[in-house]
Amino acid sequence: MKTEIDSFSGFRIYPSKGRLFVRGDNKIFRFASSKNESLFLQRKNPRKIAWTQVYRRMHKKGITEEVAKKRSRKTVKHARGIVGADLATIAARRSQTAQVRAAQRTAAITKAKAEKKAKEDKKDKTKAPRAPVSSGPRISKQQMKGGKGGR
Repeated sequence: MKTEIDSFSGFRIYPSKGRLFVRGDNKIFRFASSKNESLFLQRKNPRKIAWTQVYRRMHKKGITEEVAKKRSRKTVKHARGIVGADLATIAARRSQTAQVRAAQRTAAITKAKAEKKAKEDKKDKTKAPRAPVSSGPRISKQQMKGGKGGR
């Protein structure tokens, strides 16, 4: 016995049952009931109507075969060294307490400040003071061009 499938709901249509609708472009639609045909002609979306097979398939309803869930592999984290620090150094840093880390930070800051100050002092000693340039009366750009203005 050959059964057809309802174009709207996805239900089985047994021989001598249902209705056939042929659209202008010669596409054939089969409907199990006038309810399905009416909803189709109203252009309703079968994916949004809860009792249709399309809706049930889309929302994973009534699937009993899927008992064995897919196994998901857990990601394994590996610790690797970073450029400039090997794994042992990183492990040592992690095991340090916050107080030790803070003390190291303050020591590094004071050292950097001292180096900066020494560098500035050295720069100041090597720099020779420039003599002020006096070439006569000041002339504005406007006066240079021959325009009026200035003093």
